[in-house]
Amino acid sequence: MEQISHIGVYTSGGDAPGMNAAIRAVVKAAHFHQLNITGIRLGYEGMIAGSMDAMSLKSVGNILHRGGTILKTARSEEFRTDDGKQKAYRQLKRFGIDALVAIGGDGTFTGANIFSKMFDFPVIGIPATIDNDLKGTDFTIGYDTALNTVLTSVDQIRDTAESHDRLFIVEVMGRDSGMIALHAGIAAGAEAVLVPEIGDNLTPLLERLDSARHVKSSKILIVAEGQEVGGGFEIGRIIKEKFPHYDTRVSILGHMQRGGSPSCSDRVLASRLGVAAVEGLLEGRSQEMVGVRHHEITYVPLDQAILQPSELNLNMLNLIDILS
Repeated sequence: MEQISHIGVYTSGGDAPGMNAAIRAVVKAAHFHQLNITGIRLGYEGMIAGSMDAMSLKSVGNILHRGGTILKTARSEEFRTDDGKQKAYRQLKRFGIDALVAIGGDGTFTGANIFSKMFDFPVIGIPATIDNDLKGTDFTIGYDTALNTVLTSVDQIRDTAESHDRLFIVEVMGRDSGMIALHAGIAAGAEAVLVPEIGDNLTPLLERLDSARHVKSSKILIVAEGQEVGGGFEIGRIIKEKFPHYDTRVSILGHMQRGGSPSCSDRVLASRLGVAAVEGLLEGRSQEMVGVRHHEITYVPLDQAILQPSELNLNMLNLIDILS
């Protein structure tokens, strides 16, 4: 593999707090190593359209604390086609870009991996998703911030729940992963947590509610949106129907979990991974994701990160039962 001289960096898929910190780190590391660096706007859509601009150190000034992504993000159906990938490749060659840093989650990495193999094009992925569901890294960028956003919201909801002796069902993000629900549930002292990794975990919850139906007290239930039985409103409907005794309310936290200024942990993680991505490319690495395992930088094949999602520690659900 020839020594790279010009890196393109882009964000794709859902946004996550800390993406800007990662962009900043990639740009600063590229300049430190005297490489050209170009920002690709709107992910794969921008790659196909040639929406690219050179990035100076000034380009990433005062963005470390900002949520979202200055490069914007979008999903691209066209990039899924061979013709779309060919267009993207031609644009990259036109701009003189000879390596890519992809910032995103499994969808982003799937596209980057296929593209890299198709054109023998160097690519390193930086994991940025609030779901924390990529194999090969202990944490993904945005997870810690999203978790603290949920925790703050649940703490505030509990104030109302206790004031009115209500049962609140709080739906959090997690279509395929219960990471946010489980850890926020433990930290917030939730009475129960429902996650996608367990098929029917509603039955034991209903049994517990039935045994406590004559005890008037507030309760917080946290539900991951991808839970098999359904989201917050469906769970709420079932509980209201079965237990009219409970004053049941549903709160959907939604996209607020993706926003906000990144936490200290996410800023540090993004900074480390951004620098490591550039250094990985300089070492001749490709088709790998850079992550952190046991506090140390590590690289894992994109195939592994995509095909083997991070496993939820289901034993931690026992903590909910013990502590609730």
